[in-house]
Amino acid sequence: MPDQLNKFVFNCFQSFILGIIQGVSEFLPISSTAHLKIVPYYMGWNDPGVSISASLQLGSAFAIIFYFRKEISVIINSFSSIYFDPKLIYDDENRFACFIFLATLPILFTGLMIKLFWSDYSNSYFRSLAFIAIVSILMAFLLGFSERCGKNHKFFKDIKIKDIFFIGISQCLAIFPGVSRSGITLTAALFAGIERKTAARFSFLLGIPAIFLSGLIEFFTLLGTSNSIDLIPILIGIISSFVSSIYAIDFLLGFLGKNSIFIFVYYRLAFGIFILSTL
Repeated sequence: MPDQLNKFVFNCFQSFILGIIQGVSEFLPISSTAHLKIVPYYMGWNDPGVSISASLQLGSAFAIIFYFRKEISVIINSFSSIYFDPKLIYDDENRFACFIFLATLPILFTGLMIKLFWSDYSNSYFRSLAFIAIVSILMAFLLGFSERCGKNHKFFKDIKIKDIFFIGISQCLAIFPGVSRSGITLTAALFAGIERKTAARFSFLLGIPAIFLSGLIEFFTLLGTSNSIDLIPILIGIISSFVSSIYAIDFLLGFLGKNSIFIFVYYRLAFGIFILSTL
C-alpha cells in the first residue's frame, strides 16, 4: 500500500509539472509537444506519450476559451447570423469568423488521417530526440527570418483569404514535435505581413478547435483504458495547464506588443543545440 501511495503521489506531481510545461510552451512559439517529450527524458521519467500529452492540451484549450470569451462569443454569433442571412458574410466580424473556420480545416483533416491511418505515429522517428532538435533549430531560423522579412502592416480587417489558406496549411506542420503550432502559425502570419500582436491573437483563436478536439479525443481514449485513480493525475495536469496557459497568453500578448520575437529564436537554437550535444 505505501508503494502504491508513493506512486500515486509521484504521478500527481509529475502531471502537475507537465501541465505547467504544457501551458507555458503551448502558446510561446517553442513547441509544447517537444518539451513534454524532452523534459521527462532528462528528468528520468517515462515518456508521457501522445495520449497524455494531448489530454493536457485540454487545459490550454479551456484557457483560450476563457481568455478570449468575448471574441469567441462574437465569432459564434457571427456564424449564426450568416446562417440566417448569408449576405452578412461580408461584414468584418462575420468574415473573420469564416476565416477561423477555413484555416482550421487543414489541421483537422491532417489530424484525422494520422489517427486513422498512422497508428504507430507515437513511436515513429518524428518523435525522436534528434528529429525534435533538428526541427527546433530549423524553426528558429524560419521564425527569425519571418520577423526580419515580415512587413507587419496588416490588422484583422486587412487579412485576405490567401493569407488564411497559407496560415491554415502551415499549421499542419505542427503535427511534428519541435515545430510548435503557435510558432508555425505566428511565422506564417508574419510572412503574410500581419502585425505581430494581431498575428498572435489570430494564432490563439485559430488553435481552439485543433487543441480542444485533439485533447478531447485523447482524453476519452484514456478514459476508456484507465481507472478513476489513474485519471486523477491527468485532471491535475489539465488544471495546472489551464492556469499556466492563462499567464502564458497574457505574457505573450503583452510582450509582442513591445518586443520582437528574437528571444524565442535564440531559445529554440539553444534548445536544439543542447539536445544534439547530449545525445
